[in-house]
Amino acid sequence: MEMYAAIRRDARVENLSIRALADRYRVHRRTVRHALACAAPPVRKTPARAAPKLDTLKPVIDAMLTADLVAPPKQRHTAKRVFARLVDEHAATELSYWTVRDYVAIRRPQIGAAAGVVQAGFVPQSPAPGGQAEVDFAEVWVQLAGILTKCHLFTFRLSYSAKAVHRVYATQGQEAFFEGHVEAFAVLGGVPSEHATTTSGRRCTGSASGATGWSPTGSCCCAATTASRRSTASRAGAVRTRRA
Repeated sequence: MEMYAAIRRDARVENLSIRALADRYRVHRRTVRHALACAAPPVRKTPARAAPKLDTLKPVIDAMLTADLVAPPKQRHTAKRVFARLVDEHAATELSYWTVRDYVAIRRPQIGAAAGVVQAGFVPQSPAPGGQAEVDFAEVWVQLAGILTKCHLFTFRLSYSAKAVHRVYATQGQEAFFEGHVEAFAVLGGVPSEHATTTSGRRCTGSASGATGWSPTGSCCCAATTASRRSTASRAGAVRTRRA
């Protein structure tokens, strides 16, 4: 691309001939003519490589892959197993494993699609900035007064930026769950505009009505936030009462 731009510039500024441009850049005059006619170089064509040693064994490999459609999962052929059978049963000692592996990788989904087998797929995740979050607890062991104690790590993670807030609690109770949200909202400076879910996929918070982006003071989880503050305050008052 840079050479094509240089050829076109020299032809325009210095008014050089095709022969002079070919000598300057040490290319064929056909390349110079193409550069003057088009600013982008032609797409390089990759020739189809012949595999004469594999061509005679392709029907055998296809038969193995076709039989795998009805075979139990643990009895299906891997590329390594296909290569081993070709060597043992067909004396394909001159055949490369990498050639067999590449062919199996191409033919397996083609044979499955021809037989109507639904291939495993995935759902792309594209959360909006500040839109979604994930919440979870995990067990952690900490030293408390010299004693190894099991605690629970609360994690609130934004799906888009992966920014997370962590808090350690003695239990996984509802109080810790709500208080963890309050702490996360305070640290992040807002709430997700859509929802927050647990790792099991259950939605643990609602969505802000009409919100389309990160909401620094939005109504998402306002019920959880209010309930958390009330629950924390009431329990703190109860503790103070018992102590008194």
